[in-house]
Amino acid sequence: MPQDAIRAQFPQLQDGLVYFDNAAGGLIPQRSLDAIQTYLTRYGSINSVPGHLRGAEVLALKQRARAATALFLNAESEEVALGPSATALAFRLSAAFARLWGPGDEVIVSELEHEANASPWRELERVGVTLKVWRAQDDLTLDPDDLKALLTPRTRLLALSAASNAFGARTPVQEAAKLARENGTWSIIDAVHLASHELPDVRAWGVEFLTFSPYKVFGPHLGVLYVRKELLAGLPVPKLSFVPEDDISKLEYGTPQYELLAGWLGSLDYLRELSGAGELSRAALEAAYQRIAELETPVARALLDGLKANSRVRLYGPDHLPGRVGTFGFRVRDETPTQTTARLMAAGVSAAAGHFYAVMPVQKLGLYPEGIVRASIAHYTTLQDVQRLLDAL
Repeated sequence: MPQDAIRAQFPQLQDGLVYFDNAAGGLIPQRSLDAIQTYLTRYGSINSVPGHLRGAEVLALKQRARAATALFLNAESEEVALGPSATALAFRLSAAFARLWGPGDEVIVSELEHEANASPWRELERVGVTLKVWRAQDDLTLDPDDLKALLTPRTRLLALSAASNAFGARTPVQEAAKLARENGTWSIIDAVHLASHELPDVRAWGVEFLTFSPYKVFGPHLGVLYVRKELLAGLPVPKLSFVPEDDISKLEYGTPQYELLAGWLGSLDYLRELSGAGELSRAALEAAYQRIAELETPVARALLDGLKANSRVRLYGPDHLPGRVGTFGFRVRDETPTQTTARLMAAGVSAAAGHFYAVMPVQKLGLYPEGIVRASIAHYTTLQDVQRLLDAL
């Protein structure tokens, strides 16, 4: 599918929007919006009660959403919890860990983390768990040898973002998870930022837990948590009394946002169409992400080269494309980030300023609390958009 046809499916782009804040939230295709409207028109706030027709249909919708999300992660349906946000789900998991661990136990958090994959594990210090930080290099990359030096027989958890949400730096997920597994340590991967650029694969990565946010993958505001099924029954999550210990729904508190699940299914159907496949499958999703990579790569390269060529711009993170996704954190000499984004806004370009909850790496660079300017692309971002941004800078 050509990019013009892709962009035509996003109503938000039809008024001339030049959007570089995809790391905060992606745009949503028309079919996702239609799915939400259709759901609300037919069901209103009917709940998933199987004793009557529409209640049974709502229950079936939830099951379809769970199964489709499992395809997205290369997981099984019973391993996928759907909730209001990745942050909320991580804190629920943290409550279980607080009942398992205590003084003498250790958790490792990478220095690149968004606080959604740091603060929940920092909470474990309240029960005596020791938190260690896997420090980043000067270019905001992570060296697995530094992780090896932190692992001990008492290390219970490694928390690692697959890509930095503020600076775009990729991390060695598979290698780190392998080191953790060999040490008897669980891994939780924050795929929130990577998932719009690269298809997550919990099986290939060999991880025990993973979070991501559909609203950053062209869907509505939802969060997802993967839990390897062998671990589920042994997680003492605070839960409703009647929910079995081995049921993933023990992590899903209260009534689901069914209309948003319908919208997420619409977003996944958009990815299916992007692949050219007739039905949603793991192979279709892999093909869709191959197309996403084809579209993003020249745009990311143009933005990277343009930022590096501007003598007033200080770009942070890897200076080569293979080491990053299409997110760029930078500062402009003699300007605060908010001053820069105000200039960009006046030129019709939407970018963002701040620390983006990436407190540790921003502190490492000495840029807290003002933070950085962040420009982040998606597969619908064009080379013309990039030129608008570079000209405005």
